[in-house]
Amino acid sequence: MSRVFVTLPLPSPGIDMLRERFEVTMLEAEGMPPETLKQRIGETDPVGIVGMVNVPITDEIMAAAPHLRVVANYAVGFNNVDVAAATRRGVLVTNTPGVLTEATADLAFALLLAVARRVVESDKFLREGKFKGWKADLLLGSDVHGRVLGIIGFGRIGQAVARRGLGFNMSILYSDARRAAPDVESQLRAQYVPLDELLRKADYVTIHADLNDQTRHMIGERELKLMGPEHYLINAARGPIIDEKALVRALKQGWIKGAGIDVYEREPTIEPGLTDCWNAVLLPHLGSATVTARAAMAETAAKNLIAAVEGQTPPNLVNPEALAVRR
Repeated sequence: MSRVFVTLPLPSPGIDMLRERFEVTMLEAEGMPPETLKQRIGETDPVGIVGMVNVPITDEIMAAAPHLRVVANYAVGFNNVDVAAATRRGVLVTNTPGVLTEATADLAFALLLAVARRVVESDKFLREGKFKGWKADLLLGSDVHGRVLGIIGFGRIGQAVARRGLGFNMSILYSDARRAAPDVESQLRAQYVPLDELLRKADYVTIHADLNDQTRHMIGERELKLMGPEHYLINAARGPIIDEKALVRALKQGWIKGAGIDVYEREPTIEPGLTDCWNAVLLPHLGSATVTARAAMAETAAKNLIAAVEGQTPPNLVNPEALAVRR
């Protein structure tokens, strides 16, 4: 029976689908050093690896598995996989788009509302016994309804966030490397603008871009200062898109009014000073963390892996060039 290596616990039904067809090795602990992971994969020599966003799948790790045919990432993003190296080796790389779109958009908008209306701060205020009665100026927040929503990255999740913004009668601006189709812009009443214009005009800026060489530190000191002291930044995409050191300065010095952050530049390490910022709502990478979404992601990853091993083209292949190498 062929072997499959799963880099972290995978929920049902995905793990059950894999166990029906393969001998499965599944790690139970996080934070395995790369050399140890390479050794374990070398001992297993799997035909497929199920990757997770916090487990780098490097060229060296793939080299340890001579029979490797596919890395099925359990995420939409795949920046943890050396895709170029995989392609050279004829290893297919897949992801799990679509099934987590709505859950991640919900979380992004929850962050937006929470930071705007000071939800976490207010909860702490009450629990500490500081609530002595209603006052006209108690913990005043910012309006969301009718404001300007700027979306960086206008793919599935960005467009889902735009739909939520329309429910709050927000004006929608977006910036992306590629402009959306006219019918999408019309349906979402979304205006395409350059990034700098979006940062200057949007009351709320939410990030849904992929992490790549062009987007790493896309938001740094210059961009944060463009936003202005009444604007908010939301990131439920990938941490390194924001220069986290600059973000701490922006929050502490009032370049922006607040931030809602779900992802971090060096997860799980958090930039010193960020947790001291009262004007930031910070979550531990929960974008797709609903029972339904995570189960669907596991099933999608398993289907991708099974298809690749059986010689089919997986439905969510991100490096089709590898098919030619395999042949």
